[in-house]
Amino acid sequence: MDRSVSHRAAVGPAERTQKSLLRRLLGKYHVYGVFWYKLHFFAVRAVPKWLYPVLLPTFVAFFFVALRSVRRAITSNLEVVLGPCGFLERQRRIWRNLWVYSWCLTERYEALATGRLVETDNEGWEHWRRLNESGQGFVLATAHIGPWEAGSAYPADVAGRTIHIVREEEINREAQEFFEEMLSTRARDRYRVHFANRSPDLGPRLLRALRRGDIVALQSDRAAHGGRTLQVELFDRPFTMPIGAAIMARTAEVPILPVFLYRTGRMRARLVFHPPIHVERDGDRDESMRRALSALGRTVETAIRRDPCQWFCFRPLWPDD
Repeated sequence: MDRSVSHRAAVGPAERTQKSLLRRLLGKYHVYGVFWYKLHFFAVRAVPKWLYPVLLPTFVAFFFVALRSVRRAITSNLEVVLGPCGFLERQRRIWRNLWVYSWCLTERYEALATGRLVETDNEGWEHWRRLNESGQGFVLATAHIGPWEAGSAYPADVAGRTIHIVREEEINREAQEFFEEMLSTRARDRYRVHFANRSPDLGPRLLRALRRGDIVALQSDRAAHGGRTLQVELFDRPFTMPIGAAIMARTAEVPILPVFLYRTGRMRARLVFHPPIHVERDGDRDESMRRALSALGRTVETAIRRDPCQWFCFRPLWPDD
């Protein structure tokens, strides 16, 4: 594949060194440390639900002030989507992004602690229905929009389909162990979580799952560290998209179904399906994947434009703009 457009996602050495030093100094109290995971999970179980709207602003305000690099990333990314703005509008965008994110996290922990599912209504249901009734496997492509994990779990919850969700490990080892323990409480026969880069045979296992009619859910707006990517366009700018969805869809001869979830209220969300994307098998392999990922990139852009402040991307995608 052309080296100018295909590469592996990486982080610069200076950035890694700076972040690693800070994480070592703060340990479990670092923003990605296990302390904050456990505190949030404990609060969801111990605090009366009527207090959530009172406590959440306090935590959002704390992280609003503490996460300077996250504020810069949100500002940078949303200016590409929404255009430049003044100081007050910039703060409003950052606050709303962190506010919705905090509610999504809280309701995720609530679902893990209680088993209560986010209630959804649907849009583009016919795309889901046709693929589901066909009995064939397919790749479910989503993005970090709204309560995305609930959207990925939807097929297992309502349609009796086995779904394999692929996600990155948490940065902090203790946080990863805690998160895996929480996930195990929700484990069901038809809901399986796999962690990228942990097992060398993950790809072949997922291909076998697709061929027997299971569903594989992947993120399309963020490349895993060391993962293969392809350069497409997002908001008329170059964007490196993970290539895994296109590779699996083409190899297993299954379609890609884009789906996105938007928070609409307390434990409520709207699930939006887009038309399936088919990866051509005739002709040049790289070109067919490029066309499929370009189409997926346009779908992700449409999804982000629908509610930009529900797009949770906390690193600058276009830092040189």
